[in-house]
Amino acid sequence: MMPAPRTWPAPSLIARHGELQYSLTMIPLSIPDSKRRWDCLSLGEVMLRLDPGEGRIHTARQFQLWEGGGEYNVARGLRRCFDMRAAVATALADNPVGRLVEDFILQGGVDTSLIRWVPYDGVGRSVRNGLNFTERGFGVRAAAGCSDRGHTAISQVKPGDFDWNLVFGKEYGARWFHTGGIFAALSASTADVAVEAMDAARKFATPISYDLNFRDSLWKSIGGKAKAQEVNRAIVRKVDVLLGNEEDFSAMLGIAIKGVSEDFAELPIASYEGMLREVAATYPNLKLVASTLRTVHSASRNAWGAIALYEDKIVHVPQREIDILDRVGGGDSFASGLIFGLLAGKGIDWAVKCGVAHGALAMTTPGDTSMATLAEVERVIKGGSARIAR
Repeated sequence: MMPAPRTWPAPSLIARHGELQYSLTMIPLSIPDSKRRWDCLSLGEVMLRLDPGEGRIHTARQFQLWEGGGEYNVARGLRRCFDMRAAVATALADNPVGRLVEDFILQGGVDTSLIRWVPYDGVGRSVRNGLNFTERGFGVRAAAGCSDRGHTAISQVKPGDFDWNLVFGKEYGARWFHTGGIFAALSASTADVAVEAMDAARKFATPISYDLNFRDSLWKSIGGKAKAQEVNRAIVRKVDVLLGNEEDFSAMLGIAIKGVSEDFAELPIASYEGMLREVAATYPNLKLVASTLRTVHSASRNAWGAIALYEDKIVHVPQREIDILDRVGGGDSFASGLIFGLLAGKGIDWAVKCGVAHGALAMTTPGDTSMATLAEVERVIKGGSARIAR
């Protein structure tokens, strides 16, 4: 029987008592060396993104194409920006659309050897590839997405479809494994596949990160937030590094941040610290918990930062005002920057700063995936300006 989770005082009560006192001791992360085949392996869906640019989906006459997916974007960022060896485990219907997605993945430098190719029936009755129509938003018009992803190849994977013991074992191996709440929400079987992969990763001492990434559209037809919490509370007990934002922790785990308004216009850091400590206390297996900090002034202007809890220490990167071209993928790029810092042995403070800088840069270019370079990330970390470099 699972022991009852420990609880912490509410943030407001903590504040009245002055100095924070906790008995929780978080175990530090142990990162495998570079002898393994991949620095990072991600498990998740890769969709074809159709982008109307400055226009609207419902009035568009042409679209620009990208690839993207919450879990895949992390591997892609690690490969392209940080020159890490990255792979994606996914499934695609074997037709020209699937091969187009593969071509995007190949251009991104991510290893495609773990893609499962599923025979196509000619019309997509039994299996298909996912499409994601996404508007960037501008000013008072918010970004918006419309997914067309039912019956996709990856949503139909089942335990046993991937040989995880081989993938994480001595012949191959990964220094890091990443997946998230989007993949877990695709079907009942994908959550089971995520657990199966995590169990194998843990057997081979591979650190596991999980981005909660709550998407109401994925959960509403299969039980809503109640089902999301049932699934994710079980999964998070197998995780080392947990990522998200305040909505994710509330919707997916039922742990709400206190003292904020519905529009998150003000983000009291003491409340975020209390939330992270409550998460860590409820799930003592966690070694690192991090939340991005986003205040939306408009679709084109946000305040952006992050806060993390590691080895009982709070690391806070204060928000800074950033201009946004395309906000989709900002959280994924935060994750890849954070993971890079940890894999590179840079220390937790630098890693969180790297995540914030990489996320900010990723939101200045179109598409889900990062187009930033490590030199640009380092310049932003150091507080460099956007003055022209030539």
